[in-house]
Amino acid sequence: MMRDIGLLVLRVFAGSFMFFAHGLQKLNMLFGSTEIKFANPIGIGSEISLVLSTFAEFFAAGLLILGIFPRVSAGVLVINMFVAGVIYHASDPFGTKEKALLFLVIFVSLVLLGAGKHSVNKLFPAKFQKF
Repeated sequence: MMRDIGLLVLRVFAGSFMFFAHGLQKLNMLFGSTEIKFANPIGIGSEISLVLSTFAEFFAAGLLILGIFPRVSAGVLVINMFVAGVIYHASDPFGTKEKALLFLVIFVSLVLLGAGKHSVNKLFPAKFQKF
């Protein structure tokens, strides 16, 4: 029981921090009237990088908070945080990339452990609960 409560706390708080502190900001940037100025760490263009990062930090984080397809949602966030912490901040001091790496570890843990029994995903048929 405590494991499931711990997963709920980890999932809701990490997802909320990502959603409110990063996802909403990027969503506003994406649909705002100002020119898009965003990093292009993997060479696909700043607009596409912003769209992908917004998808991860807003939509996947929102699904993670609710516990809908938590392993997939956390997996999307793992990729996003890997790019941020390991590629974009590669040459930065550890303190600069620490937050992205911390999120990375949390989301990897959620990929491995799932959402626990306190999630919307538990209302789905059994064949979908593994996602």
